[in-house]
Amino acid sequence: MTITLSDQDKSTLRIAAYGAVTLMTAAGAAGKPREIATHGSIALGSATGLIGHVLADYPKVKDLVGKSVAEIAGRVLPALTAAMNLLKQQDPAEAGNFRSAVLIAVETAQMQQGRPSPATAEMVRKITEALDAAGAAAADSGAVPETAAGQDRPELQKAIEEIVDSGFVGVSLRVHDERGEWVGSAGVAELGGTAKPPVNGHARIGSNTKTFTATLVLQLVAAGKIGLDTPAAHYLPEFGLDERIMVRMLLQHTSGVFNFTGEVNADGTIAPGIPIPYSTTGKEWVDNRFKTYRPQELVELALSKPARFEPGTGWSYSNTNYVLARLLIERVTGRSVAEEMQRLILGPLGLSGTVVPDASPEIPEPYAHAYYRYEDAGEQKTVDITRQNPSWVSSGGDMISTTQDLHTFISALLGGKLMPAGLLAEMCTPHPTGIPNMDYGLGVFVLTTDGGGTVISHNGAAVGHAALMYATPDGSKTLTAALNCVDDADLSIATAFQTAQRRLLNEVFGGGQVDPAQPTG
Repeated sequence: MTITLSDQDKSTLRIAAYGAVTLMTAAGAAGKPREIATHGSIALGSATGLIGHVLADYPKVKDLVGKSVAEIAGRVLPALTAAMNLLKQQDPAEAGNFRSAVLIAVETAQMQQGRPSPATAEMVRKITEALDAAGAAAADSGAVPETAAGQDRPELQKAIEEIVDSGFVGVSLRVHDERGEWVGSAGVAELGGTAKPPVNGHARIGSNTKTFTATLVLQLVAAGKIGLDTPAAHYLPEFGLDERIMVRMLLQHTSGVFNFTGEVNADGTIAPGIPIPYSTTGKEWVDNRFKTYRPQELVELALSKPARFEPGTGWSYSNTNYVLARLLIERVTGRSVAEEMQRLILGPLGLSGTVVPDASPEIPEPYAHAYYRYEDAGEQKTVDITRQNPSWVSSGGDMISTTQDLHTFISALLGGKLMPAGLLAEMCTPHPTGIPNMDYGLGVFVLTTDGGGTVISHNGAAVGHAALMYATPDGSKTLTAALNCVDDADLSIATAFQTAQRRLLNEVFGGGQVDPAQPTG
């Protein structure tokens, strides 16, 4: 068998392989870095199989020379995962050859350092994790990956099959617990098709975006660039924000700022915002689903409406809070939120399947399709809305990810790998929402299960796609899932969505309440 590799494919393989050696060399820079790199490169040069010629043709990773360890990691770790995904799709045997070749080179580079530093040991772990991150990516067929082989979990498979029966098109589930990892899928990836949803496919994750954004803000708090109890107006004076609104209140949904996607008044009437897929504006949203909104105009619209309550005196879920958080991040760093996300979260964790799309309607393959049903001139129509411009919700819920990346992220976050312990404790400190057994921290829900346990969570829906993300407070047990469905203006799927959350939470964590993740983000 031969593998057809494009120039971009070859570049990915070269950066991944030689970059891993460069990364090891940089992490253990004390000693003889040139000699260490040489020995590692020789080990790579002996790579066997059909990819050997690609590596042999590229003796140096010139674009990585002179970079910091963090910068190299940001390039190399995602490239390793991408390389493994590429090879697994084209020739699984070559994926094994590639993995072995890289690990041999890494081991050789490590040996040449004499006594490896803690930084080197950490890089070995990250490189190995990145190589193994594609372990579940038998994605095109929806097959259960090797990591799940031999684990008989019929209760989990039955649960997702019953979720499909309740009205969803498809579901993919990933569970990490004391029994190891289980991954499976049910339903179909596309209406009229027969293929199951990819077990590690890409999905629009809706309000899970808020947890990523809150983490980014708290990392900048840790770096001394943002004050958690500083007025948001201090950083964003152009909006005329109430000076009593602290940064903390944005992350906690206690600012009182109007939600630009609309609010439900106490008497049940709707206070509209921009056209959204729900209520009376469904067809308008469909017709304009490729329109670009800029974050500033979403905030300005929200601030033109009356505040919900005095800052700090109530709790109300508002996408506007997180668009303000995005603008705050960009103001204090001088970089886009996508660049900062890559620098501080996606790169270090090797989250190559996670995307901050801004206004791009594209979604990486593989993916399960998302649909929307609406009425036009008295006729019911169902359209594929997998491609849509997510700028209408911005950082209130625009990100794309996979169940593997969501697991890696929430596990690392709660495991203390992304911020100091004190800030993590603040993030997970519950603030009352008025919903029984369901409080909110800074970008996360803090749930109390039926058994009295605590689960940290954020779920989200994004018009035809939904994502679940649950973990124990230490990140040791996680549940992540992606769902695809036919959405509509009446939120007909909402009851099934809540039931799905409860069912999975019961199966994995022994029961609990559900997250009122807003379909608008």
